[in-house]
Amino acid sequence: MKNRKTEVKWALIFIAASLGWMFIERLTGLHSTHIDKHMIYTNVFAVIAIAVYVFALLDKRKNDYSGVMTYKEGFISGLIITLIVALLSPVTQYLISAFIAPDYFPNIIEYTVSEGLMSREEAEGYFNLRSYIRQGVIGALVLGVITSAVVAFFTKGGTPKSETE
Repeated sequence: MKNRKTEVKWALIFIAASLGWMFIERLTGLHSTHIDKHMIYTNVFAVIAIAVYVFALLDKRKNDYSGVMTYKEGFISGLIITLIVALLSPVTQYLISAFIAPDYFPNIIEYTVSEGLMSREEAEGYFNLRSYIRQGVIGALVLGVITSAVVAFFTKGGTPKSETE
């Protein structure tokens, strides 16, 4: 198996970006006073997530494949990043729930019930650490595979480095 330091580096960058985004959401009140807008603004992270994959595969192409990468090589690299992110997703979610946004679950449960979107029992069943860990792993795998497939298409190719560079 080829060296996978690049994938590990970018998976950790992705996780750091996720933690940073959650911290920003908390600071801006999306987990409390502006929780009604959370479902809209949390999706902005998709732009950051895609950007991380683009930078990761460009880094892989430039530094590990001498400037030339096939679709398959890029896709496999993206899948490895995805697998690492998915495997570490439970830890990431725990850190978010325990340290970054410990009031999120009670706040979103209260909001959802007060708006009549769910019963208290339904909300408590959905908005909890176990549920979010499960959603995080599945989401990381599904969205990571899709993102890898698309980003690999746009980052394949390149120009080989010359011998004199």
